[in-house]
Amino acid sequence: MEPTKGEGTLREVAGDVQQAAGDLLHDASAQVSGTAKELSGKAQQLYADFAEVVRESTVERPFTALAIAAGVGFVLGVLRTVIRSRPDNVRRDWRDRE
Repeated sequence: MEPTKGEGTLREVAGDVQQAAGDLLHDASAQVSGTAKELSGKAQQLYADFAEVVRESTVERPFTALAIAAGVGFVLGVLRTVIRSRPDNVRRDWRDRE
């Protein structure tokens, strides 16, 4: 299920209420939980806005969206090929170095 802006707004308001209750009761856990809900609601709203913009731009310019997707796929494929073609001693993690 895709999140909507309304759900994000509702979650943000619930977070504000919970944070205010925590302020009144001097309850740090309620304040932190309220802040987390508020930020979650804002993130949900941003995601819904982003999904709407992507959907609209894909409908308006489908060939541009297809070209971008093909370009991203090509770049990821090249990166994977380059990483897999390295010898094992070069591919070591930076933390393994002394």
